[in-house]
Amino acid sequence: MTGTTPRRRHSPAVYRRRRIVLLIAVLAIAGIVWLLIAQPWAGAATESTDKSDESRSQNTAESLPVPSAPVSPDPSSTGAVEGAVVEGTPTPGATPTAQPCVASELTVEPVTSADTYASEESPQFSITLTNNGPDCTLNVGTSAQSFTVMSGDDVWWRSTDCQSEPSDMIVLIGAGQTVSSATPLTWDRTRSAVGTCADGSRPRAPGGGASYHLSVEIGGISSTEPRQFLLY
Repeated sequence: MTGTTPRRRHSPAVYRRRRIVLLIAVLAIAGIVWLLIAQPWAGAATESTDKSDESRSQNTAESLPVPSAPVSPDPSSTGAVEGAVVEGTPTPGATPTAQPCVASELTVEPVTSADTYASEESPQFSITLTNNGPDCTLNVGTSAQSFTVMSGDDVWWRSTDCQSEPSDMIVLIGAGQTVSSATPLTWDRTRSAVGTCADGSRPRAPGGGASYHLSVEIGGISSTEPRQFLLY
């Protein structure tokens, strides 16, 4: 047909550039779709949360360390024991972030291994601590624990009289959590006093059905009610 300008064909280079642009666009769309489906950031977030939870569990109280008493020349006659921190207690030096515990929100109870003891039996004592408030921190180390045995108004034995190498341990106590002594502390049924810790001839507590009471303290918080037991 006359008067019509022939259509010009593009050079091969133009077609190659168009194909490259199209390929890039397809790859970009595929990448976006993969990100939406795979969500690779979710794994990193989960790992971070797991590490945070693990760190928290290491700082959370599971059991209480036991105050230690020096070993006397004749352990069989005095009943002195060495306290130990069991596996599962918080890592010393950890730094919990909750606020310090409030005394009115904690319940501290003395625990005895039995209600009555025969003449050849030595009483064993523990502490139970319950947090009735929110998460909080407390020094539950051996330096903050005290066991006291009384008969009427007469103080017969204090765990702090002969305690060796007391230490601090600040731990996180969860809301509603109850923590107990890792291992009971044994009383040798003798009268304690500073300066008589290695004395195997200390006066022995009377038996025959005599009544005694155990009171405890931890982190500056005392038990509200003593625990009664009988010695025979």
